[in-house]
Amino acid sequence: MSDLTSTYLGLKLKNPLVVSASPLQKDLGNIRQMEDSGAAAIVMHSLFEEQIDVESEEMNRWMEQGTESYAESLGYLPDLGSYNLGPEGYLEHLKRVKDTVGIPVIGSLNGVSKGGWTRYAKMMEEAGADALELNTYFLATDPKVSGQEVEKMYCDLVKEIKSSVHVPIAVKLSPMFTSMAHMAQSFDKLGVKGLVLFNRFYQPDFDLENLKVVQSLTLSNSNELLMRLNWVAILFGQISADMAVTGGVHTGVDVLKCMMAGARVAMTTSALLKNGIDHISKVLGEISLWMEDHEYESIHQMQGSMARRSVEDATAFERVNYMQVLSSYAAKHDTRGW
Repeated sequence: MSDLTSTYLGLKLKNPLVVSASPLQKDLGNIRQMEDSGAAAIVMHSLFEEQIDVESEEMNRWMEQGTESYAESLGYLPDLGSYNLGPEGYLEHLKRVKDTVGIPVIGSLNGVSKGGWTRYAKMMEEAGADALELNTYFLATDPKVSGQEVEKMYCDLVKEIKSSVHVPIAVKLSPMFTSMAHMAQSFDKLGVKGLVLFNRFYQPDFDLENLKVVQSLTLSNSNELLMRLNWVAILFGQISADMAVTGGVHTGVDVLKCMMAGARVAMTTSALLKNGIDHISKVLGEISLWMEDHEYESIHQMQGSMARRSVEDATAFERVNYMQVLSSYAAKHDTRGW
């Protein structure tokens, strides 16, 4: 029988399939089912920076006094109360989760400023989190903010959090850096133990009938995996941090591709929202069957085997591939009739 074990952030995992952050983790029954279905680890739903801010006396007073005067502006704040019970409720839930399951549990902080992050990162560690995932969800919409300033903000945040905790830290990144390889190496030098590629930005849609900008949530599909595979394969061997793929992991084949690109784990959520939590066991079964059919003894054996540094033709990951793909497509769809 093939060995599915892997390691991530120094944690020994029974397989490479991890449940990524989502509201599913708010329910203990769901978390038990994730473990029973074979999940190797769980990333908790995120504690948002805005929730930490709402805890402050100033923000609470503003919300209470402005309920009537600023009713419209309040609509732009997420309904944080319905997402979870705030920082204290999150920490209590994290403790219950750790008491409930035997697999590693990773806490998740979502935000971009130092603020209360340092305090709550430490409290998550004290609540039992085996590691922390910093979910850096930020769009630089101000043209006066340079890319260098954005990168410094990320690095300063990581430094601050890392100095306050002893558990390993992973950073969940956006793909929107001018030089992804440089940014990855910068985090590596700061001692970050893991990089999660990539965060998915949820773009608003337009309601043309009512002339409103509306929230839009589209679940991922396997096609989104390609960008993640490309960057993991490029970075493999150039950084020491473990890499996780998130976004587009739906099948056993998807997980295997992540491993061959050089990832330590593959994270999934959309597939569970679409197919149910029991889908975990199906994916693991597909992985085992494929490995047996292709005579792979272990996950470790395949990790990085199709990374940029491992394949004969590395141009598949470079600009020249752009020209080759276009030329190939044109040749296949030649309509001149000869």
